[in-house]
Amino acid sequence: MGVGMQIAYMGFVGSAEIEAEASVQLVRIDRFARLVAGCHLAIESLCNLDGSRPYEARLDFITRDYNMIPIEPVTQCGRQVAIRAAFDSAVRLLEKEGATVVA
Repeated sequence: MGVGMQIAYMGFVGSAEIEAEASVQLVRIDRFARLVAGCHLAIESLCNLDGSRPYEARLDFITRDYNMIPIEPVTQCGRQVAIRAAFDSAVRLLEKEGATVVA
């Protein structure tokens, strides 16, 4: 009854390293599998006026009853850091909402 995931890359090419990090983070969501059926992760490379290139990670969860739970986007200096921060926010939201946890 695991949670599926789709990843979209915007402004850069994805890599096995990024997919591995996203997969590790997705395991943290698996305990909410009674509620969450799927996960959409979008990672976008941004460009600041000073030339720095932060990354924004956005998560949307699809529930078992076909509703969407959007997670607030997170912007960080690195791709993997942004992914971890987005999943941190998602876990906090699901725990706060008292989502059903798989035993």
